[in-house]
Amino acid sequence: MRLPAQLSHRETQAHKGDFGHILILAGCAQFSGAAILCSNSAIRSGAGMVTLGLPGGLINAFIKIKAPEIILKPLAQTAELTLSVKAYPQIRKILDKIDILSVGPGLSQNKSTQNLIRKIISDVNKPMVIDADGLNALAGYPDLLRDTQRKKRATKILTPHPGEMSRLLNISINEIQHSRKDIAQGFARDYNCIIVLKGHGTVVADAEGKVYTNETGNPGMATAGSGDVLTGMIAAFLGQGLDGFEAAKYAVYLHGLAGDLAAKEKTQAGMIASDIIEKIPDAIKISR
Repeated sequence: MRLPAQLSHRETQAHKGDFGHILILAGCAQFSGAAILCSNSAIRSGAGMVTLGLPGGLINAFIKIKAPEIILKPLAQTAELTLSVKAYPQIRKILDKIDILSVGPGLSQNKSTQNLIRKIISDVNKPMVIDADGLNALAGYPDLLRDTQRKKRATKILTPHPGEMSRLLNISINEIQHSRKDIAQGFARDYNCIIVLKGHGTVVADAEGKVYTNETGNPGMATAGSGDVLTGMIAAFLGQGLDGFEAAKYAVYLHGLAGDLAAKEKTQAGMIASDIIEKIPDAIKISR
């Protein structure tokens, strides 16, 4: 697959502001790796700037493990060191400075954190990628997506694996796996969003009926953190000017291709999510 110009070419006079400022809300004391993988993936996929918003009590620990290119933003936290709903005013203050919002990886299912996620999805008018605990917060509340689209809110891209899709729709995983394309297209249409239904033959569908079934990737990518990497890639491609469907499609394709390159070097059994990130530049290079 040939990449669009936004991903394959940069003008001589370009600056970092041309490639998007991504705010990633991710991580908690228990799941710090998800935040690191998502933010590292976004910066490696061409985002101009990446800010990672996380519980303030974790800042010192993250300084030691984050990539030097990532900006940290301490936010209000719960007693369990997860993001608190009290962080919402802090997030509102920085929204004018960012272009894309990514919500979910490793945020936890703490009640206050889930309330924060739902408030962001309902009220924030920025292109948004929702994954992991962002999707868990929507389980039982999918009409929040309808409400935001009635208000003509910006693009929302949801990236569920079959289990998360099962919770969103309250149907069995077997039913989803039996009709992956139809399920993805139906949800995208009904809730006016873009769906990335992950798994073998990841399906990307939008509300207008466009659909893409991916053919890159391998079973070695069934490893912790692989989905966090994909979330960062989608956000980065949105920030570089692709529309929602195209950003999701090319991210899924390159994510799988990077995984294939990693498997050749590390083997399917031996590869980890960080290996996928390291192969993103090679995947972009051979797809230009």
